[in-house]
Amino acid sequence: MNGIDSVFDVGARALSAQMVRMNTVASNLANAGTVSDKAETAFRPLRPVFETSYADAVGRTGLSTTDVAGVVSLDREPARVYRPDHPQADPEGYVWEAPVSVDEEMVEMMEASRQYQNTLEAVSTLRSLMARTASMGQ
Repeated sequence: MNGIDSVFDVGARALSAQMVRMNTVASNLANAGTVSDKAETAFRPLRPVFETSYADAVGRTGLSTTDVAGVVSLDREPARVYRPDHPQADPEGYVWEAPVSVDEEMVEMMEASRQYQNTLEAVSTLRSLMARTASMGQ
């Protein structure tokens, strides 16, 4: 795929992919506990779908990275909860609550954050090593 010319391109795309992952987690956490009057309209948790992208000269450079192919809703059924005092409750007093697991989202957030930090550290170390190598000849 065009645009992967150096390890810095690999790092930038990896950082971007983890940012999308963090944004989906934030959306899921923001919608945890939300309710709807119908199961079909209840919020479903989101997850990014990643794909591997290879450099045009992958045989020579060995460069590949991760891109986000899209963001999909998880196929989870919302919970039917008895809340007769809620304005969106049906005639029987039930609402449909978003099937978001806060614990699962926190684990996902920590993992995405660590992946982001690790990639940033690798790119920063490479940059520092390149700068020191360049200054050796002076």
